[in-house]
Amino acid sequence: MNSGYLYAAAAFILWGVLPIYWKQLDTIPAAELVAHRVVWSTAVLVPLVWLTGGLESIRAALTTPRLLARQAMAALFVSANWLGFVWAVTNGRMIESSLGYFLNPLLSVLIGVFVLGERMRLAQWCAIAVAAGGVAWLAAQYHHFPWIALYLAGSFCLYGLAKKKTSLRAIPSLTAETLLLIVPACVFLALEHAAGRGAFGRLGWQDNLLIASSGVITAVPLLCFAAAARRIPLSAIGVMQYLGPSLQFVLGLFVYDEPFDRGKLVGFAFVWAALVIYAVDGLRQFSGSSQRRRATANHGNLDAGGAGTQRKKPEKN
Repeated sequence: MNSGYLYAAAAFILWGVLPIYWKQLDTIPAAELVAHRVVWSTAVLVPLVWLTGGLESIRAALTTPRLLARQAMAALFVSANWLGFVWAVTNGRMIESSLGYFLNPLLSVLIGVFVLGERMRLAQWCAIAVAAGGVAWLAAQYHHFPWIALYLAGSFCLYGLAKKKTSLRAIPSLTAETLLLIVPACVFLALEHAAGRGAFGRLGWQDNLLIASSGVITAVPLLCFAAAARRIPLSAIGVMQYLGPSLQFVLGLFVYDEPFDRGKLVGFAFVWAALVIYAVDGLRQFSGSSQRRRATANHGNLDAGGAGTQRKKPEKN
């Protein structure tokens, strides 16, 4: 079995069970947890990138104005996504946060259309319409607009768009982003401690250890994802990415007993149906393009064989 699938499964499973980690720290404000995540992630990622020889690429990106602007946008969106996710988990909105990551690929399609000028196929329009119906239904069931789901989907899509414009690989890129965020994160934490609100060092050793571990829990799934991306097709990664929000949904429903009734199930069913339409269409397109590439390659081989035969004929005379 291709090890890339194991790496991908590890990455998405780790991301899927990540709410368990943040739940242990739900007495600490989300903004403080995200600031700690930036600091401790930088402490893990910088030595890692140094050992793999990637510091020069980060230096070049941070000293080139155009690349620096793109990395700054990515840093803004990833911190916004982290903040929304941690807030949702620590405030009993895990099921709603999982909805955001289910919606993410569909929202990415819309961003591709309206920002990048891409053309959308009929099946994709159908998937968007079905998902929109599900969101509208959930808005009625929740008695409020599911803003955290759309916030998480939107911030992650915009983060992906910003990453699309960068030239760095996954780990050096995230390292550059945390380096851009570390000064404001340190200033925020210093102010919190000066005001007597800072958690680190004032809690038990178990909580302090959990806070300091945020760098590791950020880096490990990212390393697995990077290893998977080098070994298996993106289409396979696209299907496996639903492991993460599926696990979040299961945790919220069965472990943390978040409210979920038949009405909300109908809304989620709309979104899941939209994802099925989207995935089937994507697989059909991938299969069709693969067949066209094979046909083109075979045709090229036949042409090359014919040309070779014609060149050899004069030698026989």
